[in-house]
Amino acid sequence: MDKLREYFDEMVVYKDLKKSSAISSLGLPSFLRDWLLKRFSDDDGELDTEELADFAKSYLPSREEWTQIKDRIITDNERVKILTKITVDISIKTGEITFELPNFGLTNKETMIDNDVWETCREDLVNGQEVWGVVELGYRPPDETVKPKLSGKIRLTNFTSFCPYSVDLDYYKDVRSEFTISEWIDILLGAIDYNASGYKTESQKLTMLTRLLPFIEKNLNLIELAPKGTGKSYVFGRIGKYGMLTGGGMVTRARMFYDMSKKTPGFVMGHDFVAIDEVKLVQFGNTDEMRSALQEYMENNGNINVSGFEGHSDAGIVFLGNIDQERMDEYQNMFSELPALFQESALLDRIHGFIKGWDIPAMSDDLKVSGWALNSEYFCTILHELRNDVTYRTIVDQIVEVRSPNPYVRHTEAVKRIATAFLKLLFPNVRCAQDVDLREFNRYCLRPAVQMRSIILKQLCMIDKSYKDADRNMPEFALRKDKNAN
Repeated sequence: MDKLREYFDEMVVYKDLKKSSAISSLGLPSFLRDWLLKRFSDDDGELDTEELADFAKSYLPSREEWTQIKDRIITDNERVKILTKITVDISIKTGEITFELPNFGLTNKETMIDNDVWETCREDLVNGQEVWGVVELGYRPPDETVKPKLSGKIRLTNFTSFCPYSVDLDYYKDVRSEFTISEWIDILLGAIDYNASGYKTESQKLTMLTRLLPFIEKNLNLIELAPKGTGKSYVFGRIGKYGMLTGGGMVTRARMFYDMSKKTPGFVMGHDFVAIDEVKLVQFGNTDEMRSALQEYMENNGNINVSGFEGHSDAGIVFLGNIDQERMDEYQNMFSELPALFQESALLDRIHGFIKGWDIPAMSDDLKVSGWALNSEYFCTILHELRNDVTYRTIVDQIVEVRSPNPYVRHTEAVKRIATAFLKLLFPNVRCAQDVDLREFNRYCLRPAVQMRSIILKQLCMIDKSYKDADRNMPEFALRKDKNAN
């Protein structure tokens, strides 16, 4: 798209996921793949596969090569550089600074960061729970001549942050005005690796983009039930670096929020969202304990209080599950086959909206992007930055009127929060209520938000008859003609 390249210039890369190429064989997350595409492609999008292969061989080893890397570090006393993600930890008890390399199974019990290196790198390393970059690794051999004896440790000797772009958020907001809503929807799809022309309807496109709402709005809790093969795991697990996808095995209160025995924070800390995949198969440990922790976290907008530990997170909780064809019906109980965690209304009520994943077509070659598109790293960084902009919620409060008397607060909050996320995603150029096209806002923001919350209400009524009471009906939402109204 010439128009896209004209306005976004360096933030555009040529993606061709229909072809099996050297870049796809690396199995990298989208943000890292796009960085390599930009680095090793010419102005016409032609990829230099030879240079890419050399870089991958030097900086992107597989986990199976970790023993060879340790041999070079420990036996040959080399300093080895690899591009990977790193997490750091500072011991309150000893002040010792350690790190982990999750992709290689290296734990903080085996590592150390010297104070001089920490002084140089800490600004980059404390910016998130997991940080991507080039790590340089060395070795501190064991020393039995001192007391206490020193064990051998892998040392971090240098770190270069993976930050390929500077983000001008105001420019991104302003340039949205150069595109129609249809063009913008297609741009957003390309940014997350999907080919807009592969969708039959605008409704299919918008349902796919609904998955991005937790990327752009704080503490937004959603549930999606969809057939297999519609790309749930891909969007939540591989598109950006700010969220987390977990699933399978055990998901407990300790893993999600705070581990009292290890005194370590859980998944929600440092992430924009935590998506729990395959919820039908996940074991939630002590169901009552987990339900209580989730309800408290979701009710209190991310506040955590676990046995004396107090913390806060902006991470939304997203539940993902597969559903059989015969159960794809919002007018029947779709949660009956889900774990016991979901069989009580108190938790379900705190989920803001439902994504009808069966409206998203199954993945095929026609849906894979092939052409110029926004760099996923740049795009997801934009979404991350927009989370902090409260202007959009102010605008929604100004233009959305709740006409029902004594409306149920969880319904109104859910609708407004989802509508705010849609506004940020589809109309980031609006700066005040007067900028809003009310017809477009109603079609693309408010109406979808009401529909997503209405499905939650339908399911609540099937689980708990008290939700059929008049005071818990879905409120009537309308748009104020006077946009200056409070």
